[in-house]
Formats: sequence, C-alpha cells, structure tokens
Amino acid sequence: MKKGLIALSPLAVFMVLYLVTSIIARDFYKVPITVAFMVASAYAVVISGGIPLRKRIDVFSAGAGKGQMMLMIWIFILAGAFAHSAKEMGAIDATVHLALDILPGNMLLAGLFLATCFISLSVGTSVGTIVALTPIAAGIAEQTGTPVALMTAVVVGGSFFGDNLSFISDTTIAATATQGCKLSDKFRVNSFIVIPAAIVILAVYLVMGIGIHSPQHVPEVNAVKVVPYITVLITAVFGMNVMAVLTTGIILTGIIGIYNGSFDMFGWFEAMGDGIKGMGELIIITMMAGGLMETIKHNGGIDFIINRLTRHVSSKRGAELAVAGLVSLVNLCTANNTVAIITVGGIAKQIGDRFGVDNRKCASILDTFSCTMQGVIPYGAQLLMASGLAQLNPVSIMPYLYYPLAIGIAAMFSILFRYPKRYS
Repeated sequence: MKKGLIALSPLAVFMVLYLVTSIIARDFYKVPITVAFMVASAYAVVISGGIPLRKRIDVFSAGAGKGQMMLMIWIFILAGAFAHSAKEMGAIDATVHLALDILPGNMLLAGLFLATCFISLSVGTSVGTIVALTPIAAGIAEQTGTPVALMTAVVVGGSFFGDNLSFISDTTIAATATQGCKLSDKFRVNSFIVIPAAIVILAVYLVMGIGIHSPQHVPEVNAVKVVPYITVLITAVFGMNVMAVLTTGIILTGIIGIYNGSFDMFGWFEAMGDGIKGMGELIIITMMAGGLMETIKHNGGIDFIINRLTRHVSSKRGAELAVAGLVSLVNLCTANNTVAIITVGGIAKQIGDRFGVDNRKCASILDTFSCTMQGVIPYGAQLLMASGLAQLNPVSIMPYLYYPLAIGIAAMFSILFRYPKRYS
C-alpha cells in the first residue's frame, strides 16, 4: 500500500501546488500550470528509486514522447496556425457575425450547444470539435457581453456528447472492443443514459440565454471569409482526418486572405508563426503530463488503483461502481479517456463477467465515466485546447462544465437505480 501511495504522490503534489494553492490565493493565475507540472515531474523522477537516474529520465521521456502525445502536439501546432491566421484574415469575425445574424440572442447558448453536439457526433472527436468552434464561441461571447468561459464551456461540454456516443469515437471503439459487444448495442444503452442529461442541459441553456441580447447593429457578413470555417466543419463531418482538416483550413485562410488583401504571403506566414507560438505552453504541458503519467504507471500507481478498487466487490451494483471508479481514477492519472478505457478494459471485463454485469452496460459505464472525468480535469487535452484558443486559464472554464457533470450524475443514477432495466 505504501509503495502504491508513493507512486501516486506526484499527482498529489501537482494538485496541491496548482489547485489548492490557487484556491487559497483566490487566483488561478498565481501558480502557472507549467510550473506545477515541472515541480511534480521533477518529484516523480526523484522518488522513482531502485534504478539509475538516467533510466528514470528515460522513462519520463518515453511517456512525454509517446506517439499519442506527439499526435496531440501536431494537432496543437496546426490548430494554433489555423486559428490565428483565420483571425488575421477575418474568418472568425465573419463567422461570429453570421451566427449573430441567424440566431436570436436568447438562443445563442442553446444553439451553440446543439451545433456542438451534432458536429461532435458526426466527427467522433471532442478535440476536433473544440478546435473548430471555440474561436467562434469566444467571438460571440465578446460581441454579446457573455462570459467567454461560459461560451467556451458550452463547446467543451457539447464536444463530449459525440465523444461519448459517436460510432467513430476512439472511446466508443475502445469500450466496445474491450467488452466484446456491438457498437450499436452500446450506443443504445448509452442513449438511455446520456440523452436525457443532454435535454436537461439544453433546457438550462435556454433559460440562461434569456438575458443574452444580440448587438443591435450586426455588421454585414462577408461570406467569402466564412469559407475556411464552413470547409473545416464539412470536411470534419465527412470523416476527414483532423490534421488534414486543419491543413486544408490553413491553406484556405492563406488563399482568401492574400486575395482580399488581409495580408500578403509573409503576413500569412507571420500569422501562422504567432499562432504556433501561442500554443507553446500547451505543448510543454502535454509533454510533461505524458512523462508524469508514464512515471506513475512505471512505479505501479495504476496497478495499485486497480487492485484497491477491486478487492471488496461482492454484487452486480458493486461491480458496476468498481468499474466506474476504476476508469475515473485511471483517467485522472493518464489525462486521456481512450488510454484509461484501454488500460482498465480487460479488468472491467473480468469484473463484469464474474458478477453478471451486461457487457453493453459495462461498455457504457467505461465510456461515460471516462468522458466525465476527461471533461472536468484542467490538464486534459480538451480543456487545454479550449483555454488556449479562448486565451483563458483552464480552471476558469471548470465552473461552467455542466454537461460532463450531468452525464456523470446520470451514469451514477443508472448504476444505483439499475437503469435501463433491460441492460441492468
């Protein structure tokens, strides 16, 4: 037990240094998140006893440089280049004006949530949806006087609707593959649990939107400048790889921007460069988080969590709660919901088979609780991406994350009250 707690202690160091200290200071900008990760990472390397220092650093570096981390960093780089060049070209302002022109003010929150849910369901990735819609949400917030953190949270929340339900989502594929059930069956179970939660949150946004008013004079929409965002959304919906989607968007911003005189070739290059530099902190955080989590795993922290949670299971309800707790804690440690599902999927299958848990329900629990946890941790890729694009501290978005919390509560009720009956 002592060894397991020591293995997990770097995560506690990060939480105390970043969250607790910031809460005490009542200012989440007092401790930069990069510094918190640096201290926690150095501490993790120091406590990894029994092997030479160089080997400890190699373990950390292997985690920081994993293929999944590198892919995320490439997405950050392309997203930064696209977002800033689109802003300089006028695409964001044009798209915001189009949204304000189409939707009445009191429908902006609900309309944005619905659009995000639809796009994420089609795309199957929360990160891709966030990249496409966060700059638009931030622009609408500034135009209407709505808190930018609230508008950004609407996009982050809606992005997890598709991440959790889409047939092409990594989490759905991982959950069904590890539990041995069909995608359609898992979708059916999940729908009973999360769609009511989505309807409740939509109603909340309708009520909250009553006080929002569109500007009296919305500038005329320059339709050509909207083309990069429309293209990004359409290509994403049709299943194009997110990196190809962003590259297409970057090329279009350059062509249109140079054509209408927003910038010349060198101005386009400068805009892309500034956007990439703006993502520097996210790239550093991603690499340090990957290294930190790999060190925790190497020291036995993940195995400790799994063993402690499965020791006292004695009923079907207890088995479902154990699976929920297991995937949530591992997600907290890995900051990646797909990795968390793959890590505990085999154990969850064994627990489910032993206590008669329907494998479709087990897959739904794995997916929903991992998405809940991923949706609220400030160092997850989704919140980091959203905060970077909206130029916010990730913690400032957390109080408005209604949908990830709603699906977590709905999933907990489904366990406690044996719902839906057919699968429980």
